[in-house]
Amino acid sequence: MAQNDPAVETLNTFLRTEANAVETYRRALNAVRNDLARRTLEDCQHDHEARMEALRQRIAKLGGEPANGGAEPWGPLAHAASADELTAIAALEQGEDRELHDYERDVASIHGEARRFVRMELLPRQKRTHERVSRLKRTLH
Repeated sequence: MAQNDPAVETLNTFLRTEANAVETYRRALNAVRNDLARRTLEDCQHDHEARMEALRQRIAKLGGEPANGGAEPWGPLAHAASADELTAIAALEQGEDRELHDYERDVASIHGEARRFVRMELLPRQKRTHERVSRLKRTLH
């Protein structure tokens, strides 16, 4: 498969989204003082980092070049994630919502091994991360 393969392009889009998530968590953690919340968010950040590595490996396996470059915090969440603790966690939940939706939507555009990879490895982990942040938000409110 070549770099312009739709599966590689989609996986690179997921890779950039994961990089943005990691940066958003990094910023949000600056606002979080609650020990339970910090541990939960650090675990979620590490899970996004692991997905980034899995995506890099899969893209290379498909013959593509993994995307790189500066990560940007999740759109308008960049400012909210550097605010107070509750605002930061709410912003992370919104970002997790968006990322889950993107995975569910875009998995249909790829086929074969790449689709299985997203459905069996990435999507379940994204659902778990999303649920952890949602549960944390409910616990702290």
